[in-house]
Amino acid sequence: MNIDKFKQQHVDILEGIAALRKLALAGVARNAAEIARGIVSMSATIKLHLAVEDRALYPAVARSPDADLARKGREFQEEMDAIAAAYEAFAKRWNNARSLELDEHGFRDDANTVLRRVHERMQRENRDLYPRIEAM
Repeated sequence: MNIDKFKQQHVDILEGIAALRKLALAGVARNAAEIARGIVSMSATIKLHLAVEDRALYPAVARSPDADLARKGREFQEEMDAIAAAYEAFAKRWNNARSLELDEHGFRDDANTVLRRVHERMQRENRDLYPRIEAM
């Protein structure tokens, strides 16, 4: 299975996270509109990525003759449900400039928690899952 598209989506999402971090460091309230636009844009990429994983990647991995890989794929998919739900709540809360302007501290706390989970998860996929799928 060719997973280059999945890897590129990871790069796009990681770049989005880095851009949000840079904007937040420069001032959440001052960059609220741009941060909100970045969250909306990144959300679209994440939703597409998750949909394609659920419809194509994980079903293919589940059919793998390698039982350990099939198990690992199921674990990754199940684990992603909680991470995706946390990200969706984050995006709904912070996808408008006014919310960001009113609660910079809350945004920073949420971003540090939720975006770190997304980032760490993609790194694990890149390191622990994708190479095994490519070798399949």
